[in-house]
Order: sequence, then structure tokens, then C-alpha cells
Amino acid sequence: MMYPSAINTNRLQPILREIVWQKKQEVAQIHQQMSLASLQRQLTAAPTVRDFLTALQQNSYQPSLIAEIQKASPNHGIIRADFDPVAIAKAYQRGGAACLSIVTDTSFYQGSFEILRAIRQRMTLPILCKDFIIDPCQIYLARAAGADAVLLIAAILTDREIQDFLRIIHYLGMNALVAVHTLAELDRILKLDDIRLIEINNQNLQNFTTDISTTQNLLTARRSHLQNLGITVVSESGLYTHADLSLLAKAGADAVIVGECLMKEQDIEEAVRHLLKGDYFS
Repeated sequence: MMYPSAINTNRLQPILREIVWQKKQEVAQIHQQMSLASLQRQLTAAPTVRDFLTALQQNSYQPSLIAEIQKASPNHGIIRADFDPVAIAKAYQRGGAACLSIVTDTSFYQGSFEILRAIRQRMTLPILCKDFIIDPCQIYLARAAGADAVLLIAAILTDREIQDFLRIIHYLGMNALVAVHTLAELDRILKLDDIRLIEINNQNLQNFTTDISTTQNLLTARRSHLQNLGITVVSESGLYTHADLSLLAKAGADAVIVGECLMKEQDIEEAVRHLLKGDYFS
């Protein structure tokens, strides 16, 4: 059965509205091609879930790095011409990344579940499936491909959808990373049950500018509440240097997602080391 979104998409940027519309078409096609039972049967062949949250909490670098792999984006086009996702993932791991984030959207980011599956078969790091999730079928497909965690975006989902999706994700043994962009969204999410991981995205959805003070401001306002609930906080967007990471660690961020700036470097492994350690490399 389709899971119609009741969220008001009119307030979103045109590109985000277009992405959500496209996702609805893709979900409708998935439901035409396979039943929920057949989706669930795919899980029997899925690899064992790896503990995404523990990998972040026990990593030797703080904040921990979730290194992202995406071939393209609507804003910047092709990010890396010589795109070898497995080689990139291996470089991330050698450099010190705690987890991987794989962008699986095909229409706008040129990703796929096949890329996630290929990386999962060759890597030991836990993997976040980063997509625009609007229906349970996408969660089942992510798990079948080998995802250990799934991104949920508060701006495109209702509270009920998030709560229902959390139950499915946790039932499957995965973790959910719930993304917020504003204090209002953060307060929405903090009222829900069984929240373990929250991502503060520093990108403004109204004009797509980035400002890492977004994470600082939200943590200043709600850090004690987050700590009391035992929630792990991840920051994303606008992060380029070791100084950025140090600033966010002091603010209370436990982990960061960085991808595009690393993927543009000729030596990705050294770029990751430089980001995490702050030492200069040639």
C-alpha cells in the first residue's frame, strides 16, 4: 500500500519539491512491480546489520567522520569524473572514517542501491543509505542492499511518518538518522519516541546557503536536552577543515558528514587524514 505524504511541500525549494515528486513516482512504480511481501522476502538474503551508532561512538577521532560518496548533485553536477565508489570507500576507510554515507538517489544524484550493495560487499564500515525516504518500501530496499542506517528528512515527512518509519528501521536492526535544518524541526523531532541519532544540516532550505553556526546555535539551545536523552548529534554541510570539525566538537557535535570536498581531492585518503588530524599534507 502506498504511504501518501501529508507534509506541505509547497514551502520547499522548487528543486526539493521536484525531488519529492519524483520519489512519489518511483515509489508508485515499486509498488506496481512488487508486493510488500516480496520486498520483505529480499531481506532474507541481506547481510548482517553492522552497528552504525556504536561505530560513531567508539571511533578514535572525535567528532567521528561519516564519509560520503555521491557521484553528482543538482547544484554542482558531476563531482568526480573518475568515479570509482569502491576505491573511494577504501580510501575513506584507510584515512580514518568511522562510517560511510552512500547517496542512492538516481534521478538527481546518479546514485543507486547497486552502488551501495557493491560497497557493502567489499567494506567493513557501517553504511548509511542517504536518500529521500517517503515510503517503507525504500527502507526495505535499503536493508536488502546492505544498509545499516537510513536517513529520514524531517522537512519532507510528517511526525507520524517519521515515527512509523523509525519503528520499521529499528525492527530491522538498523539505525535512523533524522535530519533537521531548524530549531522548530529539532523541537518536533525531540517530541518523538526512540530518537537515537539526529543530524543538524547547516544548509538553509530556503536559499541553499550553508552556515555551520546553524549547528552551534541549535546545540546551544538544546544541548542539555539532547544529552539527557542520550542522542548522538551529527552535523552536515559547509564543513571543509579540521578547524570546522574542532569548532563543532566543542559545540557538542559527536560526528560529521563530509563528502563533496573530500571527493574532489586527488588523494582522498590523505585528504581524510588532514581533515581529521589537521596536519598538512603535500
